[in-house]
Amino acid sequence: MKQAISGLLAALFLASQMAGCANMDETQRTTATGAAVGAVAGALLGGVTAGGNKTKSAATGAAIGAALGAGGGYLWSRHMQEQKAAMEQATQGTGIGVTQTADNQLKLDIPSDLSFDSGRYDIKPALHAVLDRFATTLNQNPVTTVRIVGHTDNVGSDAVNNPLSVNRAAATRDYLVSRGVASNRIAIDGRGAREPIADNATAAGKAKNRRVEIFVAEASR
Repeated sequence: MKQAISGLLAALFLASQMAGCANMDETQRTTATGAAVGAVAGALLGGVTAGGNKTKSAATGAAIGAALGAGGGYLWSRHMQEQKAAMEQATQGTGIGVTQTADNQLKLDIPSDLSFDSGRYDIKPALHAVLDRFATTLNQNPVTTVRIVGHTDNVGSDAVNNPLSVNRAAATRDYLVSRGVASNRIAIDGRGAREPIADNATAAGKAKNRRVEIFVAEASR
């Protein structure tokens, strides 16, 4: 068992060193990280199910887990990396941030000056050009899916804010559909006032909370 643990620790150390290399692109770094996570999971599973020969099973499980982690669910694909670059270019100068989430989705962070007026769900004119460019990137990458989540400030009751948040997501979806994005690629949700990102005690905070969050992911194969 000591030999398997030593080998596993060496593999994890190597993967962590690879993930930290400055000259690696995002895909390579996350592949190395996936290999490390997969090795841990594989070794643990191998040890639990081994029966008599835990050393051999742990080592085998680590190897299999590393391979699956590198090439499977932990991988930030090159396609998504290219999509992120295209979205960053499309939103350059707009104040919109494009980030990678912990579960390997792309997220558009729309600033408060492009958000919704209080109690309304119509798309502001300032957001039209941004959504036009975003729709273009979506049409160029038809294998991705979109999830739009609407939010509100705390003005009004849940009976008002819950449907308002859904309507904000729906209005954003409908605009993208009007620009050629297939409606079956887009899911919507509304969270009402339950997930603020700023203090609702100030007007600026309320404006930031009146928003939609847009997530892009690869369709499951």
